[in-house]
Formats: sequence, C-alpha cells, structure tokens
Amino acid sequence: MTEPALVPPGELANWPSLRFVYRTDADRIAAVVPPGLEPTDPEVHVHVYQVPIMGEPEYGVVIKVPARFDGTDGMYWLGTGIDQEQAIFISQELNGQPKFPCRVRYYRLGGKVVARCSHQDYTFLEFAGEIGGDVTDQHAAEYAENEWWIKSVRAVGGAEKSYDLPPQVVKVSSSSTVDYRLAVDGDLVLRDSPWDPIAELLPIREQVSVVLHKSRMDYATRSITVAGQLDPDAYWPYADTIGGSRWPGMAGGPRRRL
Repeated sequence: MTEPALVPPGELANWPSLRFVYRTDADRIAAVVPPGLEPTDPEVHVHVYQVPIMGEPEYGVVIKVPARFDGTDGMYWLGTGIDQEQAIFISQELNGQPKFPCRVRYYRLGGKVVARCSHQDYTFLEFAGEIGGDVTDQHAAEYAENEWWIKSVRAVGGAEKSYDLPPQVVKVSSSSTVDYRLAVDGDLVLRDSPWDPIAELLPIREQVSVVLHKSRMDYATRSITVAGQLDPDAYWPYADTIGGSRWPGMAGGPRRRL
C-alpha cells in the first residue's frame, strides 16, 4: 500500500506510530495488574509515537497489556513516557494517566525505522528495522478500544492503607480509522533499567509483530469516565509506583535500589 498522497510536505501530524506486540508469561502480567482488573492475553503492546500536543510535537512510548474490567475488554496502561513536561502532571492529576518523563528518539529514513527510549540515563528500549509489506488485512479498517487508567491518591502523611482518593478505574473509550499498516522487519530489544523494568517484569518470550500504524482518531467519540472502584486494601501494594508510571515502586523510585 502506498502512503496517503495528500500530506503537506514535512507535516509531523501525519506520522505513524511504531507498534510492537510480543508474548510474555501470563503470571508476569498477572503480577503487575492490580486486583479488580483481569488479565486476558499474555501479550505486551508497546507503541512509540509522535503526535502534536499543545502546538508542538510530543514524542512518547506507551506500554500496556490486555485486561478486562467489569466484563469489558480493554488495555491496562502501565506507563506513558513522554518528552513534554507540561503534559505529564496535568494528565496524572486530572485523569490518572500514568505519564512520566522520557527521552524518545524515533524516526523513519527511507526504509529504515529507528526507536530508542531512555529514562534516568537508562535506555530501556531499542529498535532498528526495515520496512516490509502491507499488513492491512490483519487489522480492521475501523476499530474501537478501551483503555484503563487508575486514579488514586494516598492519604497525607502516608498512613497505612489510607487514601485521600481511593483507587478508581478511569475508562477511556475511543474509535479510530486505519489509513495503513506496514510491516517492519527487526527485533525489539528491551534493556535492564530499574526505572522502567519492562525487561525484568515482562520479558519477551516471542515477538508477534512490528508495524508502522497510521490511524485517525474520531475525537468526537472519545470519552473519559470513571468506570468503577477498586478494593482499596487489595490495591495498597500497587499504590506506590515508580514516578508517574504503574511499575511497582518504593517511595516513588525503584524497589531495587541503584
């Protein structure tokens, strides 16, 4: 498939995302998904992207796993690393979106595609590959997706199992139309990092796919709502995270000390 022709020269808003899917161990996913959400498939979905936010390009990486809440399938977000500070804290405070600061390098040059994600001086993801063929038959032209975020605030002073805002699940529903999906040949590399422990907690057992994915979201259908509550006592072991992510942490940093 040829890419859409009606693209203004140099227009960043028309960039595709680089999407990885790989299989890991089911018990590994169960260990990072809090009680009340039910893991479904032993897969990890990683998206590296660039989208225009607040009038400038935002480079980011999303890590998520399939999970069900209250009978509805969706994707539980473990973290969104971005390079725009202004969007991190407002997203956490308003909706519980698990954002944290991250350096992301991502580009396509001819047939070559490169991505690298770093946080706290640790590079935790690297990829270099070459464009392959069409894979549009592997994805519906139009599709809907639910995302699960967690909004929660522990009590001032840090009293055990006490909250100012008990954990609640935020449901983000959206629909999109696919423009194209191009296969990319190459292997995703996850590297050890105490700040982004994807390689340790969700190791790659089998790479399923790598694609350049270009879609258009229908923002008129996007909604962000509270879907329900989680048991606050059962959630307590998951409340302390690394920065703004949902990786398990200690006092806001890694559990495994540097």
